[in-house]
Amino acid sequence: MAFALANFAPIGGQGGRGAAPQMFSYRTTDASTAIDAAGYFNTVNGLLQVGDLIYAVDVDDVDTPTAITSGSLLIVNSITAAGVVDTTNATVLVVTDSD
Repeated sequence: MAFALANFAPIGGQGGRGAAPQMFSYRTTDASTAIDAAGYFNTVNGLLQVGDLIYAVDVDDVDTPTAITSGSLLIVNSITAAGVVDTTNATVLVVTDSD
């Protein structure tokens, strides 16, 4: 599956971009190895800056999720002049629920 803008959103009050990194959330059915590939987030290169954090949740169904497969954190590592966004490798968050 390709990047879907409808599943990407800022986290918190991001009224003005300052020096601090911003956080974004993203919901997808793509594996963390797909979303951390260079170019995956090119669609939103104008919203991102180096150092921004993307919290991604991998679900079984994007429209009506019933299960979370995993979560991951990615940091925007670089954005080229051509607009190619590269993130760090995903730091995968293990999803457990023992109750």
